[in-house]
Amino acid sequence: MQISSVNDVKIYNLSHGKSLPEWLSDRKKRQLQKKDVDIQRRIELIQDFEMPTVCTSIKVSRDGQFILAAGTYKPRIRCYDTYQLSLKFERCLDSDVVAFDILSDDYSKLVFLHSNRYVEFHSQHGQYYKTRIPKFGRDFSYHYPSCDLYFVGASSQVFRLNLEQGRFLNSLQTDAVENNVCDINPVHHLFATGTSEGRVECWDPRVRNRVGVLDCALSSLSEGAEVQSLPSISALKFNGSLAMAVGTSTGQVLLYDLRSSRPLLVKDHFYSLPIKSINFHDQLDLVVSADSKIIKLWNKDTGKAFSSIQPQTNINDVCIYPNSGMLFTANEDPKMNTFYVPALGPAPRWCSFLDNLTEELEESPESTVYDDYKFVTRKDLENLGLSHLVGSSLLRAYMHGYFMDIRLYHKVKSMANPFAYDEYRKDKIRQKIEESRTQRVPVKKLPKVNKELALKLMEQGDEEAELASRKKKGKVLPSVLGDERFKVMFENPDYQVDEQSEEFRLLNPIVSKVGQKRQKKLRLMAQQVAASQKADDEEEPEGRASSEEESSDDDKSWVEEVREQRRLIWEEGRDRRRQKRKEGDRNTVLLETEQSGEASNMAEGTRTSRPQYYQIKAGEEFRSFNDMARKQRLQKASLEDRLKLEEHSGTSNVADTAVGSKQLTFTLRKSEQQTKQQQAEWEHHEERRKLRRSAGHLSSDRGRGRGFGGGRGR
Repeated sequence: MQISSVNDVKIYNLSHGKSLPEWLSDRKKRQLQKKDVDIQRRIELIQDFEMPTVCTSIKVSRDGQFILAAGTYKPRIRCYDTYQLSLKFERCLDSDVVAFDILSDDYSKLVFLHSNRYVEFHSQHGQYYKTRIPKFGRDFSYHYPSCDLYFVGASSQVFRLNLEQGRFLNSLQTDAVENNVCDINPVHHLFATGTSEGRVECWDPRVRNRVGVLDCALSSLSEGAEVQSLPSISALKFNGSLAMAVGTSTGQVLLYDLRSSRPLLVKDHFYSLPIKSINFHDQLDLVVSADSKIIKLWNKDTGKAFSSIQPQTNINDVCIYPNSGMLFTANEDPKMNTFYVPALGPAPRWCSFLDNLTEELEESPESTVYDDYKFVTRKDLENLGLSHLVGSSLLRAYMHGYFMDIRLYHKVKSMANPFAYDEYRKDKIRQKIEESRTQRVPVKKLPKVNKELALKLMEQGDEEAELASRKKKGKVLPSVLGDERFKVMFENPDYQVDEQSEEFRLLNPIVSKVGQKRQKKLRLMAQQVAASQKADDEEEPEGRASSEEESSDDDKSWVEEVREQRRLIWEEGRDRRRQKRKEGDRNTVLLETEQSGEASNMAEGTRTSRPQYYQIKAGEEFRSFNDMARKQRLQKASLEDRLKLEEHSGTSNVADTAVGSKQLTFTLRKSEQQTKQQQAEWEHHEERRKLRRSAGHLSSDRGRGRGFGGGRGR
């Protein structure tokens, strides 16, 4: 049992707690009741008061002895006897029940409206008769004076079935496209139907004429409210001879006096959900209205909130036990909730012990809930721009946030985000498109990077899944494609496998052979599974090689392939070295020719200089002519001289073709003492350069010094 207090009204949830499985033995149930505290505090008012999956509607017979509930799955009806506090009978049906009604004082006469347009009549022993209406029905009402059933649904007509004559009568033609709900006044038997256009049409069954029309759609809209769609009528209920309550699909309840076309009171649930059920509590002049999220109890004269009940699951229907404070709810859950509100009235006669229990449980902890208020945190206030209201009467501090009026919250939220509906509409359209796409035949899409590897992994995964399905206890391992850790390998182009590299060509024969072995092993295991299912193991036929011989042949084959790849790589490297040697010889001939020409010019003493030609190879970056000459000198130098030069310059090049012809360049790190010494030398040279005086005025053009260049003065 769970106790809560809403507006100082205690509410007892009698169905709260764990439910024990039916297959448990009595001994096991007693052991659980001794150990588990939640099970000890659980109250099972009616035994097996639940449905297999979902309960859609619930009603109480007029004598108060039987409770009938319709649910699924499979479609069924269950009848509970309150005198025995247990299940009386259960009947399975052919299709889901849209609505049902009890025509007699007990369960002996029942009428069911199914989702496949069938109307089914049940008597005390079971199914009695079955007929069909022309259109899909949504609701029906029974007219006791004439024994007529009025059916409304996806049509503009109201179908009439007379149970005394056993035939259909002329239909009532309404101005609506579709009719959602209907009801008949219990005093003067006025028939009313709620349409999808937000209107209520009233008909007199005696003359079969329409006597009035109420436009409830415009009356339900408040001033300044945003209209997203035309509200339709989702609930309808008469009270007495003149009062009528109308529920809309946008969450408003309108109270009418039949003598006026304007509503006396408009009550908003502030959830924008269709009203599911409306009931009247005449002893306290209360209206009990429910949507799929909350049940609200409020005064029908002033609209002041009396209390509210909010179950953990969505609500489908609400039923009040006559002359008591007990409520039953049909939910989107196997368990049907039972609430007891002592403020509404005493407990029923068949469970009068609840009055004594409630007195004992008054000292248990309570959870306080404020009706018509919205809980917001400080961050929500900052997003809505209402931080300046902190400390005012519009915000009530509670725990880590504040309570504010739900009407103020909705108004400010619509102003802060005026495009919320457009975003919501786009999201809904995108979800519908994605749902339609999932219904199509799935197509495997390959990634942009490493397509061949992805295709290979897909094929291996399909083979493993097929093998696991053949086994009894086979488990499929997760694929690399679905693992988030390897997601980058199929998205980043840097991870693209280079099939022309030496590493890939040397490893590919081994990997391919391993893959072939794996596929052979999978096929062999599949054959063994199939053979074990058909018959016992048979002897190996003659002339067939054993697995060891096959594995040895496979090893020889991949070794030969690796050798062949090594030979091809060596031949390609040899061709490249020959090509480089030929280009080097050609460059040497050109250089010798140019040097001989320069020597002849120097012997003649001519001042004219001829340009030198150098060949720039593909892939090299041109820096200067001195750099080209230095490279040519290094090619003729010995290995010892080249290593000494590299050590002197502080760089070292390491090339290893066995690892893939990678080149590593690094610089030797200098000590702190060497760095300070170089810095001091550099500062000394800079100081001497500033103090140096030029001696260019001492040069003379009259004489020429020794040497061809004209001396140092030049």
